[in-house]
Amino acid sequence: MAIAMTVSNYLDRYGVDYDILSHPHTVTSGQSAEAAHVPGTRLAKSVLLEDDGGYLMVVLPSNRQVDLGELHRQMNRSLGLATESELVRLFSDCEIGALPALGPAYGIETVVDDAIAEQPDIYFEAGDHEQLVHVSAETFSTLLGDSTRHGQFSH
Repeated sequence: MAIAMTVSNYLDRYGVDYDILSHPHTVTSGQSAEAAHVPGTRLAKSVLLEDDGGYLMVVLPSNRQVDLGELHRQMNRSLGLATESELVRLFSDCEIGALPALGPAYGIETVVDDAIAEQPDIYFEAGDHEQLVHVSAETFSTLLGDSTRHGQFSH
């Protein structure tokens, strides 16, 4: 599978510079970072959460985990993990477990952990388990848009 069509179209729409980095097939974002020889601090993984208010994509470094309690306090929302069937429906052009960290491309509200926002450049899943998209931190911020919230909610 190649870069997800939604991601490709979104990148093209913004006209940004990016690279595609291929790596051996992996299952987790941590394995992707290792296989691609990318620091886990620079590989943005996404976690899709939901509540009665809708979906929320959390973007954080691949070597960290979401602190749901802290996220709840900051967002004033009681969020839980989205189901696999919801992931399949929302990200129909992606393989399960390879969700691109571009919530706005899919119309999903997104929050970014400060630990990934501090990096000079960012890698994220292209929509499959064998490719990463590489962009500058400035480009990543542009792609996420001005409405994306930031905070410290990972450990």
